[in-house]
Amino acid sequence: MDQKKLDKQSQYWEDNFSSKPEMFGLTQSLSAEKSLKLFKEKKIDKIIEIGAGLGRDTVFFAKNSINTIALDYSPSGIKVINQKIKKNNLSNFISTKLFDVRKKLPFEDNSIEACYSHMLYCMAMTTKDLKKLNNEIHRILKPGGINIYTVRHTNDGDFKNGIHIGEDLYENDGFIVHYFSEEKVSSLLNGFKNITLEKFEEGKFPRKLFFVVNKKI
Repeated sequence: MDQKKLDKQSQYWEDNFSSKPEMFGLTQSLSAEKSLKLFKEKKIDKIIEIGAGLGRDTVFFAKNSINTIALDYSPSGIKVINQKIKKNNLSNFISTKLFDVRKKLPFEDNSIEACYSHMLYCMAMTTKDLKKLNNEIHRILKPGGINIYTVRHTNDGDFKNGIHIGEDLYENDGFIVHYFSEEKVSSLLNGFKNITLEKFEEGKFPRKLFFVVNKKI
């Protein structure tokens, strides 16, 4: 495993977010639309978004009356989200925190109804990192709370393209992606029950992803 390459990804994302503040577009992701439907069904009105990026899903949730605490380790990403909060008058629905999710999450045990992340799990983190994050999410969720995440899977057209970093991580055009098999999703179920494991596609390529919903048990 090339840990130095993994560690450099934070600066790579910072450079991209600072130079391309709308690199993912202005509209919400398909996963955010799927998640909102689930939040409404379960009457969840407050969530943690882990790895909020440039805030396109954050703003979407807030505009649909979901109180969102947005975490990201990029200062430029947080700056863009704060600008969007001001522009859209959403300060009552969004708060932001500059935070590296490889550390202990800054929330009390059993205090959160739901966590959401779009493609955070398939960033430059090892399986060990992911299990640590997953355990932290389990810690902060209330009993019966849900964790929603999306990941690119091993049927994606970019899988095994580029430089192999270790495990199922590959670097392509500077970005490192951790590709998931169904077995890897299952390996992260410690303390969770899987509710949804659904394949979907997003973007022009398109990216091939899993939409995962796990419930704390």
